[in-house]
Amino acid sequence: MTATLIPTPEATAGLPQVAPQPGHPRNPGMALDLDWVAAVQANTSAIERRAATLPGRRTVKKDWQAAWLARCISLIDLTTLSGDDTPGRVRRLCAKARQPVAPAVLDRLGLPGLTVGAVCVYHDMVETAVRALEGSGIPVAAVSTGFPAGLSPWHLRLAEIGDAEDRLAGNAAALAERPQALVDAVLLAPDDETAAAALPDALFAL
Repeated sequence: MTATLIPTPEATAGLPQVAPQPGHPRNPGMALDLDWVAAVQANTSAIERRAATLPGRRTVKKDWQAAWLARCISLIDLTTLSGDDTPGRVRRLCAKARQPVAPAVLDRLGLPGLTVGAVCVYHDMVETAVRALEGSGIPVAAVSTGFPAGLSPWHLRLAEIGDAEDRLAGNAAALAERPQALVDAVLLAPDDETAAAALPDALFAL
């Protein structure tokens, strides 16, 4: 018999019952100021030591584990960034975003309506994603600017951002940049060794 984990009020205290689904007004933008970027410093040795301790830590169990797994689902940026993406694939991804866990399981956990945090696609698939998620409150994120390296000419990056903004039409969660890619590298790593290699960069990005 498989035990069903029902989070207690104590275990779920402080956690959202469903993923936050705010409206996203169009971003008016702001002046570019690179001074704060130039001022960023990192203690590489301390970051690497901290990252090395994470795999050996004990994980939460039982009710706490269920609560945190639900929390993780609510923060997922469900992504497809394949060069051969199709509208059908994006629509299937959006359906998964709307219902990431079986309804019966969510009902038993007391978390009906739980969704992922956002759906991320290349900007040519933004309109498809927006239509597929209409009424769900799930925001759409787009990657532009020559993602992931960002090495395309500056004028092309600006044009691509403008095009993505027009397609998103106020629905945007973000125009994804390099730090998010580093975090995704850990979450989507194919094996433990690859995840461990990306962990210091992701820790710094967070």
